[in-house]
Amino acid sequence: MSLYSYIVNMKKRFLSLFLTLVLILQVFTLLSCERNKNKYTAYSIDFFDTATSVTGYAKNRKTFDKVTEEIFSVFEEYHKLSNIYQRYDGLANLCTVNDLKDGQHECIKVDSRLIDMLLYAKEMYNKTNGNVNIAMGSVLSIWHNYRTFGIDDPSSAQLPKKEKLEAARDHMNIDDIIIDEENSTVFIKDPKLTIDVGAIAKGYAVEMAARMLEEKGIEGYVINAGGNVRTVGLKGDGTKWVAGITNPDEDSDDSYIAYLDLSGEALVTSGSYQRFYIVNGKSYHHIIDPETLMPAEGYLSVSIVAKSSAEADALSTALFCMSFKEGYALIESLPDVEAFWALSDGSFKESSGFSLYLSDKY
Repeated sequence: MSLYSYIVNMKKRFLSLFLTLVLILQVFTLLSCERNKNKYTAYSIDFFDTATSVTGYAKNRKTFDKVTEEIFSVFEEYHKLSNIYQRYDGLANLCTVNDLKDGQHECIKVDSRLIDMLLYAKEMYNKTNGNVNIAMGSVLSIWHNYRTFGIDDPSSAQLPKKEKLEAARDHMNIDDIIIDEENSTVFIKDPKLTIDVGAIAKGYAVEMAARMLEEKGIEGYVINAGGNVRTVGLKGDGTKWVAGITNPDEDSDDSYIAYLDLSGEALVTSGSYQRFYIVNGKSYHHIIDPETLMPAEGYLSVSIVAKSSAEADALSTALFCMSFKEGYALIESLPDVEAFWALSDGSFKESSGFSLYLSDKY
């Protein structure tokens, strides 16, 4: 072998050993980082009238608490902006927008984040053929008042009068909500129309918090706002998160009817068992069908898996108000979205790709 060939071979061997060493060091570093990460959980009951939890992997509690503080800060902002029952000093929110002055709504300048939410709500209205309608405040407020009274005084619980609901139907035209994106203003033309974003606000806030983490390159977190779940990346050990769909049958020994593997997706369930009151022995839940103006029938729950928590939240409500055939067709037309229906007769149905998310761990 020539001296030149010897030198070349030695260089190749050295380069190979060097690259192998670099790879080993990288793997060791990654494993060390994973071992140095701990799992933490934080809770809050301050937002959207529900319990919220954040679980994540971090080097220490201080790092985790800082991330959680940022998440809850996003929740607080959207909670205040979308609140229709309470005003806040120095903030124009939906309560302000819904307010009347001399019998008319005023044109209100609001935060751009609220503008974006309302524009998204209009987009989902069109996508779901009107089955998610933030202009239903006139109808939903009637049901809210009757439900609240019925829960506080079950012996006197009543249903809203049909005539009252029919009169409110005349004031739920979403086109009467005028949004000026350039000037960041909202104006409601109909004095008797009010905005209610209950079907999208929580999911929207969860999604904004998750995107904030993603933009900062933070992974290994899961946000759960009252069953509205959004995962951000994988768990600290590199495996997927496992989320369960609650069993609507409270008499069953099984707490969940399905377990899903998630890594960056959202899982949202709307159920008739979540918020309801009893009138003459019958349960009346909070998901109101915009067509019948009554609590939607046919399902115990509808669950959506999607990339966006905001989309999943809106679709879970929309499908609850649609026939299975109509809802199935909608889901099959949407990319990266799957659905699971728990029907009132106790049977289950699912979209064509739903099984791909089913976990083999349970």
